[in-house]
Amino acid sequence: MVAIELVVASGKGGVGKSTISGSLAVLLAKDGFKLVTADADAEEPNLHIVLGVDKWDRVEDYHEGRTAYILQEKCTKCNICAEVCPFGAVEVVNGNYVINEYICEGCVTCSMACPVKAIRYRFNVVAGHIRFVKATRYGFPLVSGESIPGRPNSGKLVTEVKNRAKALLGTEGILLLDAAAGIGCQVISSLTGAQFALLVVEPTKASLNDLKRVHKLTKHFMIASMIVINKYDINPDMVEEIKVYAKKENVPIIGKIPFDESVPRSINMRKPVVEAFPDNPVSRELRRIVDFIEKEILGNWKLWYSRHRPKKPEPYIPVIIRPDRG
Repeated sequence: MVAIELVVASGKGGVGKSTISGSLAVLLAKDGFKLVTADADAEEPNLHIVLGVDKWDRVEDYHEGRTAYILQEKCTKCNICAEVCPFGAVEVVNGNYVINEYICEGCVTCSMACPVKAIRYRFNVVAGHIRFVKATRYGFPLVSGESIPGRPNSGKLVTEVKNRAKALLGTEGILLLDAAAGIGCQVISSLTGAQFALLVVEPTKASLNDLKRVHKLTKHFMIASMIVINKYDINPDMVEEIKVYAKKENVPIIGKIPFDESVPRSINMRKPVVEAFPDNPVSRELRRIVDFIEKEILGNWKLWYSRHRPKKPEPYIPVIIRPDRG
């Protein structure tokens, strides 16, 4: 089997995406598939918790970007840098103008405006870390990114995580990515180049609305999508609305997972639910979902892709809003 990328994504946080990703990975590995997992949420990585990873085999610094600082001996305290900074990163501390490195985006506006050229830059600062486990307790590798608070461009870090995971996978097997919530840079980086997206949704208005947003991204990248409804039994009326949307968009619903309190218990145990409680209804449904993926998708992925990819790309054009300094 050629290398296939499957991204588990959701427009909304807290819908069970990492729980599902961990269980899918364990079941696929048990069934003999070559697999590499990647936690593509660099701002809130937690797939390692679901998989019970306590120690990383290797941690590498990730360098990216720049931050500004002010030479105090040259600063005339004219306040111009504070006036022009679009991010509000310039602060006055003990009477001196300083730049908050957690807010600074390195945009060079302040240095261009400074009349006495008192602003300098630190380049290639440590913006995060890339962490590796050669083999989880379930036998497959995990690559995870973790951004340093306040550093920008977490999407670039996710791209690097993805590239490292692809290098580990090689030319055949499954790259399973646990994406961040939402539709931002991290999710875009996760979806770029993938063939398939498993979109997780809960039966709520908010979750359905956010599902539509992330699905629009998958259409932009011409990805064949599928839907799993988590906690489907808490709101049957919304399940019907999700079904209507799925049918209209030619996105198959491949699973409906019931609500079960054993899921948070399994997370506290640092185990995927299919390992902690293999015989409960959630685990049985996850087993059925994996059986479907193996037979219907991995068995002939080109056919599935041709049937369920978007008919044409739908460009997603984000609206860029200048930060409001109030």
